[in-house]
Amino acid sequence: MGADERIPGAEELLDKDGKYVWHNMMSYNAGSRPMLVTGGEGSWIVDGDGNKYLDAMSGLWCVNVGYGRKELADAAYGQLLKLAYYPLTQSHEPAIKLAEKLNEWLEGEYVVFFSNSGSEANEAAFKIARQYQQQIGRGSRYKFISRYRAYHGNSMGALSATGQAQRKYRYEPLAAGFVHVAPPDSYRRPKGVSEERFNLQCAQAIEDAIIWEGVESVAGVIMEPTITGGGVIVPHPVYMERVQEICRKHGVLLIIDEVICGFGRSGRKFGHQNFGAKPDIVTMAKGLTSGYLPLSATAVRRDIYEKFKDAEDDYAHFRHVNTFGGNPAACALALRNLEILEREGLVARARVLGERLLAGMEKLRDHPMVGDVRGFGFLLGVELVTDRATKAPAPVDAVKRIISQCKAKGLIIGRNGDTVAGFNNVLTFSPPLSSTDEDLAFILSTFSEVMAMQP
Repeated sequence: MGADERIPGAEELLDKDGKYVWHNMMSYNAGSRPMLVTGGEGSWIVDGDGNKYLDAMSGLWCVNVGYGRKELADAAYGQLLKLAYYPLTQSHEPAIKLAEKLNEWLEGEYVVFFSNSGSEANEAAFKIARQYQQQIGRGSRYKFISRYRAYHGNSMGALSATGQAQRKYRYEPLAAGFVHVAPPDSYRRPKGVSEERFNLQCAQAIEDAIIWEGVESVAGVIMEPTITGGGVIVPHPVYMERVQEICRKHGVLLIIDEVICGFGRSGRKFGHQNFGAKPDIVTMAKGLTSGYLPLSATAVRRDIYEKFKDAEDDYAHFRHVNTFGGNPAACALALRNLEILEREGLVARARVLGERLLAGMEKLRDHPMVGDVRGFGFLLGVELVTDRATKAPAPVDAVKRIISQCKAKGLIIGRNGDTVAGFNNVLTFSPPLSSTDEDLAFILSTFSEVMAMQP
């Protein structure tokens, strides 16, 4: 994209950035300079040189309604003037109304605990699950089953649940009690095994782990409806159905991490609704506010919450506090964000856009570097390989080259970086749900041009 107008002082700001700011996930390099993002509108962002880019990753999978929504800024501003802050040791109107709205979206009866991020939402879920098991007389249950390649957060408990060795290396030992099983990666299933059968085998691995660890030691299973940052690994519908049956059978809580898949991304309000699941606990963040302010939530089935009310037990209540969780302005903004998603039909729009994106990307399946194309609503992964027959993963430098070439043409895409050694080979797409038909056409044409450039 051509430059519109250079932002005065951009170079000076970047000099100070290099001196003072420690960036997420960035390798140390004294000479590296990040992109200075100065504005955004719809699906597009602008850098300090005035260059425009279509952000096909919605920031970090979160700007669901797009950039530049004055309506959201106004909602936060109005609440800041009225009540900027009060902790949820007491209550306030925006938190009450948002919790009620989330119940409507979840199509169930849940009680909501607010935090600031997906990591914190999952930390709360683990504590709630362990305490619940104790309070119903199952005090030995403390373990959680997760999947390799899955991501559940940066904090020590959430990172323990994460199944990405490269995110953990040099931070271990982490929290005890987290066990991992293989994900339902149908692309790499054994030859001669149907996708449905393979997914049932992967679900069975969860039951095997519960039994091998000791049923009396397992508190919960945590999973995303689709593994997102770990490579967009989309399960067959039988997978979650079977996992839910296993959890019910063994008295294990099913925790669904909707941090990325929630709020329309999957083409339904929440990703698990695509599979008819009824989770015990649902964690959410990101698209809850479309990234405009920090806010997350841990929604707990009411009957589970009721086990925390024993007035005669000094330790029955949930002894967990979050200074900024459920901030009034963030809750007010989240409510308006959900109104926009409903008013503009963006959940259904995500389903349509996702179908078109997947259909467009399917045309690249014959490319020698494209091993697989996987979609879940308006979220897509392209797995790159060096050999389509052996499915040998493409090296990281090839993945980075494609991302860089897309950026040079005005398209920002992502990848599953720093996850599992040898398998950081999946390009990711998660555009705003408000993207236009023209935006989608730009994504497809630009990415196709870049793939045609590959050696």
